[in-house]
Amino acid sequence: MIQLLTVLYLLAAAGLSLYGFLGLLTLWLYWQHRHDEFPLPEVTRAELPPVTVQLPIYNERYVVERLIATAVSLHYPADRLQIQVIDDSTDDTTQKAGELVRHYQGKGANISLLHRDNRRGYKAGALAEAMPQVTGDFIAIFDADFQPKPDFLQQTIPHFIHEPELDMVQTRWGHLNNSDSPLTAAQAIALDKHFAMEQTVRHRADLFPKFNGSGGVWRRSCIEKAGGWLSDTVCEDLCLSTRATLNGSRFRFLNDVVAPAELPVSIIAYKSQQARWAKGSMQCLWKYGRSILSDRQHTLLGRLYALFSMSAYVTHLLLIALLLLLVPLIVADHAFSANMLIFSLAGAGQPLLFILGQQALYPDWRRRLRYFPTLLLIAVGVAPSNSRAILQAVVGRQHPFIRTPKVGTKHSANIAYQQRFDGIVLGELFLSLYAALGLVFALIQGNFGPLFFLISCILGFGYVAFLSLREVFPRG
Repeated sequence: MIQLLTVLYLLAAAGLSLYGFLGLLTLWLYWQHRHDEFPLPEVTRAELPPVTVQLPIYNERYVVERLIATAVSLHYPADRLQIQVIDDSTDDTTQKAGELVRHYQGKGANISLLHRDNRRGYKAGALAEAMPQVTGDFIAIFDADFQPKPDFLQQTIPHFIHEPELDMVQTRWGHLNNSDSPLTAAQAIALDKHFAMEQTVRHRADLFPKFNGSGGVWRRSCIEKAGGWLSDTVCEDLCLSTRATLNGSRFRFLNDVVAPAELPVSIIAYKSQQARWAKGSMQCLWKYGRSILSDRQHTLLGRLYALFSMSAYVTHLLLIALLLLLVPLIVADHAFSANMLIFSLAGAGQPLLFILGQQALYPDWRRRLRYFPTLLLIAVGVAPSNSRAILQAVVGRQHPFIRTPKVGTKHSANIAYQQRFDGIVLGELFLSLYAALGLVFALIQGNFGPLFFLISCILGFGYVAFLSLREVFPRG
């Protein structure tokens, strides 16, 4: 039995190390492409094409006013700018949005409210139903929590005009409330790493670049040629961009153009967001994995990078497996080979990406990294909810789109949407106590090798469980 547990433990550790090596590969590719530049082309006003701005919303009473005001403030010729408020709301958001739309229509804005009385297909379904009314040659999409700067279209559309083969431009997400709490500060570090490092590499090295669902601009004909918006996954953005890339579309990531957005202020909302991304990534991997692997338009490196990136949330399953297998081996006083050190060295790739992401973006990057320990705890603590989402993607048939509540910067001190108890908290507490049991046995036996991992699990699972319970059962 111990031999079987040892083999399974080694397999889990090896699996995690592969994603660590993916981080090291990303570092190497970033170093090669870090100086690639895409200067903004000069265009005349007459050259600017018609653009449609789409604002998909669902029960966003706290941010809908800010969102619509931001959209109508975009600097672009009014006769070539269409704004669609695509609303699936079931609360008073629809009434608020309608009043705002009528107000701005009275001021001459070409803005309309498209309300559905159902959520068929969720966000993808809403975007698909809005397509017949699109008048622009290009479509910019902003989720409810985004607040793009007025010159957003001026910074993105010119790239399409001078490059007819360019089909999508993704911009970097910024943060409206990263200083609200350690939770939002940690999220900001994680997103900065994804955009400044991973998206830079994926786009510049042509490693199956992707659209992030918001803060980007599509050529409408590209969406249509790729088959439009489909709702058979909960990551409609990854689904569409994968199909477009397989069709030979060209994408570009603009790291210097920032679309600020609100970060979830609730740990339960954050877990919900991450679980949706985990499930959607696995659905897309299952749906397109074979097509990606056999796609001869891209190099073998590009195809493998895409597959590993899509499956990256599997690391949460592997982390839990590692913990569950480690404790019995500690109790049995199993001696691990010194060669296990190579797995730890491979794991350095991802932390280095977080650090370099901050260094690349901010002069005060050292100060921002004080929230890196919080990020580590949260990354460990969300493993149970993400693992559940992955398993649901594999065995489940119904996959509702659970949106991430936005509360607006005015309300960020309070959790505006009531949070419900989720039984996954019991799993988090169990894993924290389980790791504590392993720590006790390790200390008794003088086995100090696993201490960092066990302490990280105790604190990570315990911290996320504590934050979750505090939101469900607030004091006073």
